[in-house]
Amino acid sequence: MINKIKAFICILIPIVLAYALNTKFGDLPPTLKFLNPFTGFWQNAESTSIKTDKKITLKGTHQNVDIAFDDRMIPHVFAQNDYDVYFAQGYVTAMHRLWQMDFQTRFAAGRISEVVGKKAIELDKYQRRMGMVFGAENSLEGMMADPKSKEMILAYTAGINAYIHSLSRSQLPIEYKILDFKPEDWTPIKCALLLKQMSAVLAMGSDEFYMTNIRNKFGTDVVKDLFPDYPFKEDPIIPVGTKWDFKPLPIPAEPPVFTDSRTANIKTKQKEEGIGSNNWALSGAKTASGHPILANDPHLDLTLPSIWYQIQLHAPGINAYGVSLPGAPGIIIGFNKDIAWGVTNVAADVLDFYQVKFKDDTHKSYWYNNAWKNTSNRMEKIVVRGEKSITDTVVYTHHGPVVYLQKTNFSKAGNIPVGNALRWIAHEKSNELKTFYLLNRGKNYNDYRKALTFFTAPAQNFVFASADNDIAITANGKFPLKWKDQGKFILDGTAASNDWQGWIPASENPTVKNPPRNFVSSANQSSTDSSYPYYINWEFSPYERGKRINDRLAAMNNATADSIINMQTDNYSIHAQNILPAILVMVDRNKLNATQKEALRIVSSWNKHYEAKSLAASVFDLWTKRIQFNIWDDEFTIADIPMRYPSRDRTVQLILHEPNAKWIDNVNTPVKESLADLINEAFKYSCDSLERKFGPIGKLWEWGNFKHTNIPHLAKIPGFGSKTLMTGGGKMTINALNESNGPSWRMVIELGKMPKGHGVFPGGQSGNPGSIFYDNMIDTWANGKLYDLFFMQSANDGNAKIISRLKISKK
Repeated sequence: MINKIKAFICILIPIVLAYALNTKFGDLPPTLKFLNPFTGFWQNAESTSIKTDKKITLKGTHQNVDIAFDDRMIPHVFAQNDYDVYFAQGYVTAMHRLWQMDFQTRFAAGRISEVVGKKAIELDKYQRRMGMVFGAENSLEGMMADPKSKEMILAYTAGINAYIHSLSRSQLPIEYKILDFKPEDWTPIKCALLLKQMSAVLAMGSDEFYMTNIRNKFGTDVVKDLFPDYPFKEDPIIPVGTKWDFKPLPIPAEPPVFTDSRTANIKTKQKEEGIGSNNWALSGAKTASGHPILANDPHLDLTLPSIWYQIQLHAPGINAYGVSLPGAPGIIIGFNKDIAWGVTNVAADVLDFYQVKFKDDTHKSYWYNNAWKNTSNRMEKIVVRGEKSITDTVVYTHHGPVVYLQKTNFSKAGNIPVGNALRWIAHEKSNELKTFYLLNRGKNYNDYRKALTFFTAPAQNFVFASADNDIAITANGKFPLKWKDQGKFILDGTAASNDWQGWIPASENPTVKNPPRNFVSSANQSSTDSSYPYYINWEFSPYERGKRINDRLAAMNNATADSIINMQTDNYSIHAQNILPAILVMVDRNKLNATQKEALRIVSSWNKHYEAKSLAASVFDLWTKRIQFNIWDDEFTIADIPMRYPSRDRTVQLILHEPNAKWIDNVNTPVKESLADLINEAFKYSCDSLERKFGPIGKLWEWGNFKHTNIPHLAKIPGFGSKTLMTGGGKMTINALNESNGPSWRMVIELGKMPKGHGVFPGGQSGNPGSIFYDNMIDTWANGKLYDLFFMQSANDGNAKIISRLKISKK
């Protein structure tokens, strides 16, 4: 009997071990699979020697395709027709970024539970309930209705799948091995999902619930005073005084103020400063060459793998270079022989919540326009790894999804009002791919204007320059025709007068061509001055970056690529220029300790540049944030009534011109504080905070160390992110860098007989942490340098540094 037990144990142990070593437990990958020397993570270490030539045969191509990879592993695709150029783009993008493409589209679609199990269920519900898949389906319908866009998306999809089908388990990207799942076939809906995710990232947040609470507590007059529809200081994108050469449509009548809102305890995600960008173009009148120069640096959350993928696409009718979004065909930001283009976020108000009045708890009917109207249901099936699938029912009104009908314990859900329907431009039928199809092939200003008519969301400031010496900028997107301030406060979903009342004609979007000042620019500030007849939004990003750009461009003559590249890393603070003299004189030196006196000396002699080694920048940044807190927090932070502070612009106006305003006094203390009291407390607070965190005043107080810029892995996998980068810049400088948000692609293009391109992003072409091309551009980016871009004219162009070639033959 004992021998039988021993024999049973001897059989059982290897079975249990085999099961344990091949099974995923929690966040740990299956140990045996992961460590397998033939198929595990060891296989993801790439050789530093590059195989120079490779030929493959693929079913699906129409003709042969040549791809040359330069010394940064950037592919230059040479095809003989449109289908093959996008097929090859899909193939090489998947070759370098498959896991990233897969993960981002699963995230957008609410399908992370399929990979990580039940802990992601609420995240997946949130994505579905926000209408991400619904919007992607509508966009895909628009794309597939256009023959050219349809060909793009089908060819790109086929190219991705050709690469996926070529992979063995050993060749899978390492993240698949860590998370223990396999890639599925790519589908066209994934391309649309990627564009929807970009709309979500750039939506920036929602303030109408805060504003409604503020109006309810303080009244309309305070809202007009502290939250004005146009800022105290501004330097708009379209130059002041630009004439509008159109007869505007009638503006919808404003309905009575909605006072029955039930949003008092809603605490939505506030708009984030820093999710922005810069772009500008100078005419030949201001450049040394006599030809335009265009620059762009879109600011986004930085990740490894990088957000962008560099590529050149060459086929009959197209020869374009720039960056693409891994998972979508075409070039988003870039140039060709004749034109260059770039984008920044407009921050248009195209996301509104409507309070819905349901007939009863069945949510089958809602009151609208003096009648009961039926809702519709969308059934969202969520597959959960290791568990039973669940079905989530989402109620839709004519406005869009009612995101939540009851509170749920999920952080993102806390941003969404219960019982409100979401009206969002990202749910509209659209075809952004056609915009980039046309821009990639554009030759002149008219082509640029035509391309923009197809772009719906997210609204972007498209900057343009051409070899014809035209420059232009357009605040572009599909903008709802609204009454002034529609969406600034919660909207009544029962009244038809609160609906979006049509659309601003695309030809009447704010635009300017060849202005007298000989440059155009944007940095997410107000689109226009107050003369523009339509409402786009009541609040845009603060003006300081745009002001600094315009100041520098106005003074610039004989500009070169080098002067523009240097300008992209300009760290000068217009905010410090505006406010520092006024607050320095209020500091009472006699009440400071030794550390505080030294900090005051350093700030007093500061050159107002957010340089990496600047101690003053750290003190000033903390100091001014604390001043804003001291002025507004006592009135605008109240339990159970979420509100937001007035803007930085309004705070500067108060400090400079209203030092005795009632808002200065802290209502929670028995004494009456002066502005000097608040400024002194804030200065001591900033010094004490830095001392507690970093010790005595010295090197550790430097701005680069305080800011702690780094580039994390997309899925936050430890060890796959970057080191801490000792860089300058800040949210309110041209070089808008903070901890992990900043210039995701810096590009400068010199137009002329043959364009010269310069660019860099913080990462590398490869998504494989085991590749030398994973993060090889980070240091160049951190140092403010750009690479020369090889704009090849043929597959054998001798001017490019080519290290390998891939020839795709049709089967």
